[in-house]
Amino acid sequence: MDRMYRVLGFWTGIFSVMFYVGGMDVLALIFFAQTGFFVLLSYLKLSERMYIYVFGAYLTVFFCAFSYYTTFMMPMGVGH
Repeated sequence: MDRMYRVLGFWTGIFSVMFYVGGMDVLALIFFAQTGFFVLLSYLKLSERMYIYVFGAYLTVFFCAFSYYTTFMMPMGVGH
């Protein structure tokens, strides 16, 4: 299970680089922080059950934050 967190860290790192190249600096920093979080967790050698609990908590926080952002903070309409 710890290897899957390294895979998540790899892919969030790739997304971070692509966001940075695309000029989305804030989103790149957010994904870079997630990369550090996943890689750090992968080396803690937790039990498989604990990895599942951590991932469930991560998804809960992400979906609540994303729903809040898209509902209350995201500008309406298309374009700038």
